[in-house]
Amino acid sequence: MTLEELQYPIGKAHIPANISKKNIENWISDIERFPHELEYLVRELSDNQLDTPYRENGWTIRQVIHHCYDSHHNSYTRFKWALTENNPVIKVYYEELWADLDDSKNGPILLTIDALKGLHAKWVYFLRGLSDKDLEKTFIHPSGNEAISLKKNIGIYGWHCQHHYAHIAQLMIRKGWK
Repeated sequence: MTLEELQYPIGKAHIPANISKKNIENWISDIERFPHELEYLVRELSDNQLDTPYRENGWTIRQVIHHCYDSHHNSYTRFKWALTENNPVIKVYYEELWADLDDSKNGPILLTIDALKGLHAKWVYFLRGLSDKDLEKTFIHPSGNEAISLKKNIGIYGWHCQHHYAHIAQLMIRKGWK
């Protein structure tokens, strides 16, 4: 596999210019299922397996799992900012540095999977209650200075769930663990 295939096992996110209600429903469904599918995928992995990088110089499975919580928690907050402020510039978090902290490198994954279940249940409830007008609201990501609509961000995070699930699942297949 090429480095790009290892980095982007399902390809890069492709969010359509015209986002339909069906797109949004599918993405929310992806977000809803993710913690449970992730738990099922990794339930029998040993600590040694959890500490295996999904690619050379990549994060370990453990770090990927903790990253998903960190990223999704930040995203949930960004939704709240977009709905309570006028086109806010969001705060960037340095995911590489967060992934290098002790809780991400060594922490038990079950704590994070349980946290993901709670976060995603609340997030999905929240997302399903958004109006069409709400979905048009935006925030500014300082790295690109582009306004990102909430409906686009739902697509980004539906993809994000599948993207990191594929990192783990493909490593497990390559290693013969699955």
